[in-house]
Amino acid sequence: MRAAPLPASVDIRDVGPRDGLQAEAPVPVADRARLIDVLALAGVRRIEAAAFVSPRAVPAMAGAGEVMAAVDRRPGVSYAALVPNLNGAEAALTAGVDELTVTISASDAYNRRNVGMSTAESARVVAEVAALAGPVPVDAVVSCAFGSPYEGDVAADAVAGLGGRALDAGCARVTYADTTGMATPRRVDDLLDVTGTDVALHLHDTRGTALVNAYAALQRGVRRFDTAVGGLGGSLFAAGAAGNLATEELVAMLDDMGVVTGIDVERLLAVAAFVSELVGRPVPSRVASAGPRSRRAG
Repeated sequence: MRAAPLPASVDIRDVGPRDGLQAEAPVPVADRARLIDVLALAGVRRIEAAAFVSPRAVPAMAGAGEVMAAVDRRPGVSYAALVPNLNGAEAALTAGVDELTVTISASDAYNRRNVGMSTAESARVVAEVAALAGPVPVDAVVSCAFGSPYEGDVAADAVAGLGGRALDAGCARVTYADTTGMATPRRVDDLLDVTGTDVALHLHDTRGTALVNAYAALQRGVRRFDTAVGGLGGSLFAAGAAGNLATEELVAMLDDMGVVTGIDVERLLAVAAFVSELVGRPVPSRVASAGPRSRRAG
């Protein structure tokens, strides 16, 4: 593993209001908007706020337009929405989102279960969404980038190829997602050898490796990460998939390492407590439970 100097700052996109809540019992629109607002107040500058998907497929994401209308937009904060197709993209753009995210899986079997299309068909949708979006940036999220729950290992060259096609089609950014927590530092390194480090990572903690994978990526110079407050989330189409890397776990580690995020970890812990109330149970985040190392036991 070839370590680079740690970046001076890191760009964190909190996906809690979308990925964190999508597998939960539906949360009222007003509470979802409030979650987005308090994340922004904690210093989060990029938030995946909603998904413009079929409410029959993902009931927890119903009312995406209402959520966006209820959010108290703060200057300097980018509000993103996940879209599965042109209809979703049109609705999201009408709602005034600042960024679109669109997924394509490195696993054809997963892609068919997730969006009802082959990977090749999704590649065409990604290009169509990028063309429709115009000046609104599109982030292509390549899921199952470190392995498929249906097909096993996926070659790094094939994963990187999908990302490259998305950029060629007009996407502004690519995020590589460890959808079911199959990544290890070695596999992160293998992918970055092919993609370079001007990418984002979306890490899940199914096997307890999300934070160590983030650290491995930091050592290579990666500066963009998706996380979810409280560590909630998980794929609806992969049994046993656990939640995202918790935003407060990454921020607490980066604070101690002198890497700037602009996020106030104590405020973020209050947001995690709010999320716990919304879902009616403790969140899986260990830092939400124990506090950062700077907080001494009473």
